[in-house]
Amino acid sequence: MTPKAKHGKAEAHIEIDPGSGNVFQDLGLPDATVRLAKAELARVVRKIITDRSWTQRHAATVLGVAPPDVSDLMRGKLTRFSQERLEHFLNALGMDVTIQVSPRARGTMHAGISVRLVGVAQPT
Repeated sequence: MTPKAKHGKAEAHIEIDPGSGNVFQDLGLPDATVRLAKAELARVVRKIITDRSWTQRHAATVLGVAPPDVSDLMRGKLTRFSQERLEHFLNALGMDVTIQVSPRARGTMHAGISVRLVGVAQPT
């Protein structure tokens, strides 16, 4: 017997695979862990800028970049930003960046890179 949906149409069978926690890895992109780390660092930079209600022009001045660079950063266009550059942006925003190294977790196939915001950014 075929499952029925509304109006008598058959439902399609959809198979769902669990994600790895890294969308870039799930998409099969190269350097997936680095891409994820950059995306997470950029997310924190965007959050700080947004939480402080800064204009892109003001953020550009603080970060020492041109306003179009801030525009790209805010829209997630990260190809021109290295992980190191994003870390410098966080320093310019008054944030410490701590790198912690530990053994890969048991049961995981690949070691990873993670970014965690541990403090609340204060307006300046």
